[in-house]
Amino acid sequence: MTKDPPPNPFGPIDASPTKDFFVSMLTRDISLDDAILDLLDNCVDGILRNELTNNEEHPYKGRHAQIEVSDGHFSIADNCGGIPWALKDYAFRMGRPAKTPGTNHPTVGVYGIGMKRAIFKIGRECVIETRNGADTYEVEFDDNWLRDENSWQLEARPSKTKPKEPGTIIVIGKLNSEIKREFAEQLDSFVERLIKSIRSHYSAIIEKGFSITVNKNEVKPFPVKLAFADTLKGSAIRPYLFETTYKGVNVFLAVGFTKPITGREEQEDDNENPKYDSDRTGWTVICNDRVILYCDKSEQTGWGIGRVPKYHPQFNAISGVVIFESNDASKLPTVTTKRGLNMGSLLYLHVRERMMEGLKIFTEFTNKWKDDIEGAKSEIKRVNLVTIRELRGVSDSLTFTKSRQAIGGRYSRPDLPVPKTAAPTSRRISFVRAISDIDVVADYLFGDSNVEPAKVGEKCFDNIFKEAKRK
Repeated sequence: MTKDPPPNPFGPIDASPTKDFFVSMLTRDISLDDAILDLLDNCVDGILRNELTNNEEHPYKGRHAQIEVSDGHFSIADNCGGIPWALKDYAFRMGRPAKTPGTNHPTVGVYGIGMKRAIFKIGRECVIETRNGADTYEVEFDDNWLRDENSWQLEARPSKTKPKEPGTIIVIGKLNSEIKREFAEQLDSFVERLIKSIRSHYSAIIEKGFSITVNKNEVKPFPVKLAFADTLKGSAIRPYLFETTYKGVNVFLAVGFTKPITGREEQEDDNENPKYDSDRTGWTVICNDRVILYCDKSEQTGWGIGRVPKYHPQFNAISGVVIFESNDASKLPTVTTKRGLNMGSLLYLHVRERMMEGLKIFTEFTNKWKDDIEGAKSEIKRVNLVTIRELRGVSDSLTFTKSRQAIGGRYSRPDLPVPKTAAPTSRRISFVRAISDIDVVADYLFGDSNVEPAKVGEKCFDNIFKEAKRK
């Protein structure tokens, strides 16, 4: 008979995280602006999840998010369909449960932490009220819940007020000290900065009809536009385009001129002349309509790598956009904050090669036209600027070449104009004579028969030229 093992003198160990640690680590690496953008992402996800897009041109028309900020309060209210009760665990749990119902819409959320992280970044108390179909309920986070280490459960209760439209209202109070201080002391500058951030990161969605207000100020988009010649004959200013579908991700890339190139004096005055503001040039990377990187001019987007020069004010007319689209957000080249690139993504690294190929075309153009800046300006000014959506609509009229790179696809390389060659102001004169004859002339002109023949020929021409001018 086998003997029973001796009794274990030890017991179980509680290895669960403390809420305070979990919350502090969750919010440590995200900025306040990015946290608020996360909440806007949830609004857009609601539109898609509830299939409220019914207009091909402006799929988000009629949908809005209203942000209100004061020195002791933050709220965001939308009419984007609300949170279905069936998705309560996904919406309110700290992370994505293994058996989360499948989603088949182009979001950017992967880990199920965006809304919670944003709330805890801003404050310690929050009420979330949502209406979806027949379900109208509210959920509350407060200090008591945060201090209770024995329970992670939240209580849902019927809403005290019934929202007029299906949507969600998030009201955050007891603001964290640094947030409260910023709202109290720098509210106007914060609102201005937030509006600028939303304009940059939500241009594509606002252009498609989504309305966003901050303290009742409507946010206008900053659409990227590129010079595109209507004519398809001969050389003209057009963008470089690349598109492919790779492992469930659609990719569209365009790079070109967003304004006329500038001369040296204009480049030096760049900071004082908003017409040539370089803050709106460079590469913008968009994943499922959300801007992940805005007007970047670093190695992340190919500047200063290989044969591509580092960014310089000479290139402040060059802009590019890369769009990634997928119903599986885990395939997108984003980081957990959703406002940065995953530089370990093989897909992105392959796409960056195409970005660099496009950049070289337009940096070389500016080099070729250095001596005729006005001519280059004229070439760019004579064509129209089009939005990326318009550009995608007319791309099929262009000639594409099949790409042999790892991710396949096709590209359209523009035939850009080149400066006219200036008429030559000098020509070479050459002829052959006997060495003995050259020695005689050299000795006559220089007193040295060993002078190089080329110098003898130049001296002969110079002497005759002087005589010819006298006559």
